[in-house]
Amino acid sequence: MAKFSISLDHHSGVPIYRQIISQILYAIARGELPPGTQLPTVRQLAVELSVNPNTIIKAYKELEIRGNLETQQGTGTFISDAEVTITPDEKKRVLTALCKDVVGRAGAYGIELGEIIEALKEFREES
Repeated sequence: MAKFSISLDHHSGVPIYRQIISQILYAIARGELPPGTQLPTVRQLAVELSVNPNTIIKAYKELEIRGNLETQQGTGTFISDAEVTITPDEKKRVLTALCKDVVGRAGAYGIELGEIIEALKEFREES
């Protein structure tokens, strides 16, 4: 069973099932969930994330339709060997959510947008 964590933001405006899909796709792309890895059952993940099981079913079904997951009756849900393709829309959606979060948090501390941009440039140079 895969040990990776999904972090949900109930205030982002992004549907929960979309957040789950994005995080599973990024975990696959980063190699944290290699092909053949078994995912938690719908019930296990629903309890862990405190969401309706139908939300997990919806996320798993969409990932299965995309070819990223394979469900084997009676055995479980596994990462397929299909290559992960993250669409430009998904990238933009994730970037927008990250920007909203950073700008909102920084604003609470009185940090200006220019300061955020400078900090990001410095971070990039250090990385």
